[in-house]
Amino acid sequence: MTALNSILIFAAAFLAVFGEAALSAPRNLLGAQVDLLPVLMVYAALNANITIVALLAIFGGLWFDALSANPLGVTILPLFAVGFVILSQREFILHKLSFAQIVLGAVACAVVPALTVLLLLTGGGQPLLGWGSLWQWLVMTAGGAVATPVIFAMFDWCNHALGYKPRTETSFRPDREIHRGRK
Repeated sequence: MTALNSILIFAAAFLAVFGEAALSAPRNLLGAQVDLLPVLMVYAALNANITIVALLAIFGGLWFDALSANPLGVTILPLFAVGFVILSQREFILHKLSFAQIVLGAVACAVVPALTVLLLLTGGGQPLLGWGSLWQWLVMTAGGAVATPVIFAMFDWCNHALGYKPRTETSFRPDREIHRGRK
């Protein structure tokens, strides 16, 4: 985990939240907005440490809530819960496989809105729920599933293009002979 990767994660989260608020074409076309924060949380949980996951949940949740109708801070806990569960089980997840990325993205994009609605209902809020909410939930889940491998590929490309690979060769050549003793 490099500092470049952390900066890229936070920049992508900020741009994703801003893009969701500013661009209305996907919302008008699909009837729902695809949320990319759970997808970024999946990437961060599989490739970063607990500090980055917690900071992404805090800042991403606050950015998202500031530009939506949610009460400020309600999205932090669902994002962190998804990130923490994936982070604690990442040794067992085959995160290089596209199928695993799709499944993780779909689950994260389904769980985060469900937990957010649960928190809103528990806190006494009255979110607008109906049959249209089911359509929005399905679009968010499918959109997140499709976006997850794209996000992983984008971050891999950025890390390859902007990062550096440490030298792995040593100063000694393998074909070098070492003479011991007297000549």
